[in-house]
Amino acid sequence: MTTTPSATSGIADDSAELLPIATGARTRAALRTLIRPDRGRAVLGLGVLVGATAVGLLVQPLLGRIVDIVADGRPADALTLPVVLLLVVAVVQGVTTTLGLTQVARLGETVLARLREQFIERALQLPADRLERAGAGDLTARITGDVARVAEAVRSALPEMARSVLAIVLTLGAMALLDVRFLLAALLAVPVQALTARWYVRRAVTVYADQRVANGAQQQQLLETIGGAVTVRGHRLEEQHTEKSAARSRRAVELTMRSVHLVLGFYARLHIAEYIGLAAVLVTGFFLVRDGSVSIGTATAAALYFHSLFGPVNAALVLLDDAQSAAAGLARLVGVTDLKESAVRLPHQRTPSAAAVTVDAVSHAYGPGRTVLHEVSLTLRAGEHVALVGTSGAGKSTLARLVAGVQQPTGGTVSVAEGKTVPSVVLVTQEVHVFTGTLAEDLRLARPDATDSDLRTALATVHALEWAEALPEGLATVVGEGGHRLDPARAQQLALARLVLADPPVAVLDEATAEAGSAGARTLERSAEAALAGRTALVVAHRLTQAVAADRIVVLEAGRVVESGTHDELRTADGPYAALWHAWSGSRAAPHL
Repeated sequence: MTTTPSATSGIADDSAELLPIATGARTRAALRTLIRPDRGRAVLGLGVLVGATAVGLLVQPLLGRIVDIVADGRPADALTLPVVLLLVVAVVQGVTTTLGLTQVARLGETVLARLREQFIERALQLPADRLERAGAGDLTARITGDVARVAEAVRSALPEMARSVLAIVLTLGAMALLDVRFLLAALLAVPVQALTARWYVRRAVTVYADQRVANGAQQQQLLETIGGAVTVRGHRLEEQHTEKSAARSRRAVELTMRSVHLVLGFYARLHIAEYIGLAAVLVTGFFLVRDGSVSIGTATAAALYFHSLFGPVNAALVLLDDAQSAAAGLARLVGVTDLKESAVRLPHQRTPSAAAVTVDAVSHAYGPGRTVLHEVSLTLRAGEHVALVGTSGAGKSTLARLVAGVQQPTGGTVSVAEGKTVPSVVLVTQEVHVFTGTLAEDLRLARPDATDSDLRTALATVHALEWAEALPEGLATVVGEGGHRLDPARAQQLALARLVLADPPVAVLDEATAEAGSAGARTLERSAEAALAGRTALVVAHRLTQAVAADRIVVLEAGRVVESGTHDELRTADGPYAALWHAWSGSRAAPHL
C-alpha cells in the first residue's frame, strides 16, 4: 500500500524536497524558446508600437509651436494648423497603439498557453513519490499562484513595459534633437533611478522567491491539516496543528510586509529622481532662452518631454515589482517543465517476451528508512489474471503502481512485452475522478475517436448502459462537478468503461471495487470481470471473492512475496492466505485488505 505522511507529522516539513526552481539564465533561455515560434508576431507588434510612440512624440513640438505663436503675438488663425495636427496625431496614435498592444497581448497569451501545456505535461509525468517528497502544496502553489502572477504580468505588465521602454528611448532622442543640453539635463535623474532600480531588484528577487516558497509551505500545511482533520482530532493535536498553520501564515505575512516596505522605499526614491530631472531641464531652458539659443516654445517642448517621461519611467520601474514577482513564478514553473527525463516517469522497458509483465527483483522506498518492497519478482503470463492479497501496508498498491508505470522502482526492473497497443498498461484505482463535461466526453478521454456506438458497447460490457441511457440526456448528460452526480459505484463503472475503450493488453486494478460498499460490490465485481476479459490483469483484491476468481494468487507480507498459487492450493497450505480466508469466510462482512 502506498504510504503517505501521517497527519501527525506536521506535513509541511521544512525538510521537504521541494520541486526545483530554474536559474535566471535557464529561465531566460526557456522564455526565448517559448517565444521563438511567434517571432513574426513579436516583430510586428514591436514595430507598430515604435510607430505609435514616434507619432505621439509630435505632441510636444506642436504644443511648443502654439506657445511660440502666442508669444510672438501672431493672429489666431495661425493656431489652426497645429491644433488640427494635434487631433490627427491623437487619432493615429490611438489606432496604432491599440494594434500594437493587441499583437503583444496575443503573443503573451500564446506563450503563456504554451508554458501551461508544458507544465501540465511534465507535472502529470512526475512520479507519485517525488510529489510526496515535495508535498502537494508546492505543486498546487505553482499551478495556481505562480501561473496567476505570470498571467497577470503577460496581460498587463508586458504590454505596458514594452510601450514604456519605447517611450523613454524615443523621448530622450527627441530631447536631443531639440538641444543636446536638454538631454544632458534630463540624464541627471538617471543615476538616482539606476541606483533605485538596483537597490530594489537586489532585494526583490530574494523577497519574492522566499514569498512564493512560504506561500507554498502555508498551502501545504493547510491542505494536510484539513485533509487529516479526523486524525488530528482523534489524537487531540488541534493546538499543535493550529500553531503550525499560524507559524506558516506568520512567515507569509512577514514576507508580504517586507515587500510592501520595499515598494514604499522604491517610490520615495523615484520622486527624488523626478524632482532632480525636472528642475535641471527647467533651469537649462531658462538659460538657453535667455541666451537666445532656443525659443520659449522649444524650452516648453523640452519640459513637456521630460514631464511626459514621468509616466513611462515610473511605469517601467514600478513594473519591476510585477516583473520580479512574475520572474520568481516563471522560474518555479520552468523548474518543473525543465526537469530532466530521469526525474519524471519513464515508460516501461519493452521486451520481446512470452510473458506480458515481468517484475524482476523490484524494490521500492519512499525515502530513507521507508522501504515498502523488497526484491519482489513476479511474472504475469499473457491473458493471466493475478490477484494481490495481503494485509494493509503489505505493499500491494505500491507494486500495482510500479507495474502500471505510475512510479519507478528504486531497484530492479519492470518489463512489459512488446505490443502494438498504446497504452500498454492502464491503471484503475478506487479513487476515480469524474471529469466535468458530458458523459460521452468523459468516456472519450480513453479513446477520442470513439463513436457513440463504441461508447454504448463499452458501457454495456461493464453493465452500465441501462443507467447511462436513463440519465436526463443520456450520453449528453453533464456529469462531474456542477453536473449530474454519479454515486461511487457508477463512477467506478465509468472508469471500467474507459478501460474497455482504451483496450490495453494489460490492466491493473487497485481495489477498484472498494468504494461500492457491500451492496454494490457484486455488481462492480461483475463489471470488473467483464472489463478484464481477454486481458492480462493484476488485481489488488479488496475482497477475497476477487482472489477466488483469479488464475493465481500472490500473497504479500511486509513487502515480500510469501505465497503464490491458486485459491485451492493456498487454502489448503495452511499459510498466510489460509488464515486470511478462514477469517474472511467466517464473517459476513469481509475485512478490508
